Amino acid sequence: MPSMASVLEDPSLERHFKGHKGAVICTDFNPNRKQLASGSVDKTLMIWNLAPKARAFRYVGHQDLITGVQFSPSGHLVATSSKDRTVRLWTPTMKGESTVFKAHTATVRSVAFSHDGQRLVTASDDKSVKVWSVHRQCFLYSLNQHTNWVRCARFSPDSHLIASCGDDRTVRLWDTSTKHCINCFTDPAESATFVGFNSSGTCIASSGADSSLKIWDLRTNKLIQHYQVHSAGINSFSFHPSNNYLISGSSDSTVKILDLVEGRLIYTLHGHKGAVITVAFSRAGDLFASGGADGQVLMWRTNFDKKSYQDVLQQHSRRSTPDPAPHLTDIHPRTPHLHRQQRSAIQISPAVADTQSIDPHVIELGRSVHSATLLSGRTHLTPTQAADNGRPSNGLPARHGASSGVGGWMGDESTTSRAGAAVWTGESGGGRGRREEEEEEEEERGQTHPLEVLSGHPSSLDCTLRHIVKQLDILTQTVSVLEERLSLTEDKLKDCLLNQSQILKDVRSSGERRRRTESQETDGSPIHFT
Repeated sequence: MPSMASVLEDPSLERHFKGHKGAVICTDFNPNRKQLASGSVDKTLMIWNLAPKARAFRYVGHQDLITGVQFSPSGHLVATSSKDRTVRLWTPTMKGESTVFKAHTATVRSVAFSHDGQRLVTASDDKSVKVWSVHRQCFLYSLNQHTNWVRCARFSPDSHLIASCGDDRTVRLWDTSTKHCINCFTDPAESATFVGFNSSGTCIASSGADSSLKIWDLRTNKLIQHYQVHSAGINSFSFHPSNNYLISGSSDSTVKILDLVEGRLIYTLHGHKGAVITVAFSRAGDLFASGGADGQVLMWRTNFDKKSYQDVLQQHSRRSTPDPAPHLTDIHPRTPHLHRQQRSAIQISPAVADTQSIDPHVIELGRSVHSATLLSGRTHLTPTQAADNGRPSNGLPARHGASSGVGGWMGDESTTSRAGAAVWTGESGGGRGRREEEEEEEEERGQTHPLEVLSGHPSSLDCTLRHIVKQLDILTQTVSVLEERLSLTEDKLKDCLLNQSQILKDVRSSGERRRRTESQETDGSPIHFT
């Protein structure tokens, strides 16, 4: 029999939150440890208060599904990205105010703050990674070497590096000072769906649509661990702040917990009905959240990180079925090798309905007629101006299917609530480009894509099309350069306007002083009568 001590270390389901009307695509904890944010296919941002019986807030504004969410380091702002090609900065209060960045020319897959909270990085289907100023609320620069959709981008803990990954099957590392790609990790197997740094910034990990998870050491630029523990594509993962553990969520409906020190799987969590699309540790690591196709957000208590690592190992050794010895190749110097699922991993299947939580009272903010004012590439919405008209910018009815920073969601709002009714394409569709997915959408509408009609023509047409694609890539880079110059011009114009206004104030004040002086002299001079 396992000892009671080993049972106490296991993770446990703390609460579950219901309020979304579609699949939950992204989650993040507030650094103040009092709130949890989630974004969904239903186009809304939910802020869940972790205090018992506290109210939840639903923020409406995006015109298509939300693909990414993150709190600022201070916890005073929440950034969201969306398929509607915009990024919003929300103030998580009752006012529900948000500022809109007209970010990209295609779906924005992810958004993340820098460590100091001064910058945002976004990744998009337009094959670019862009960096924005939070304080000035303007575009700074673009990174353009990906050749297909960019699924995810993240700052390093010191904000000196940016990691990005995409459907071109590469993980790229960028220097934020030179804006150059300094390293490129390629994976010939499948597209990379998610990327992230560990808390010390010494390693990055990437997950793939082929169910693999790889960890590279940035000090040696070598692959040091390779895990193949899921049976379907990995949609999201999160490092524990201690760097000893990592959680991953997959389309196989499970959350798995990896021991990175020993290089093995230690827990498999069952709680979602359908794909697990997002997982996230809290900043302290004592909690983690998972969200999925069933529209639920589950909050788990970590537990296994409470004791020292040596105590955990000793308790594992007292199990009736002890875990296998660690991989010898994990002892330095490490070499690339594959970690497969071990049968001794603990399976946890909590009864979700038996948790202590009850559905919180939800307050909806920001629903009214859309009336936005465009200011230098961004829009500011007050609570009375926020929008949810159910239609994208092209005037067509909104499709409740799209993608987060990890894959494409094929299905609609009415089906995502049923287990297995919708399919997360990170499981099998990773690596497909925009052209293939657009062809599928056209087939669903009963139309034929023009490229299908031309597919039987000679190879010279293919060369022509490739040339056109290259020209479009050059055009995209040119537009990015123009955006940078426009931002600089805008800043200079602002400075000029400020200087002019200051000069006008000085002129007016000097004129007033002159008039006062003249009036005083007139009042004090003797009056002569003739």
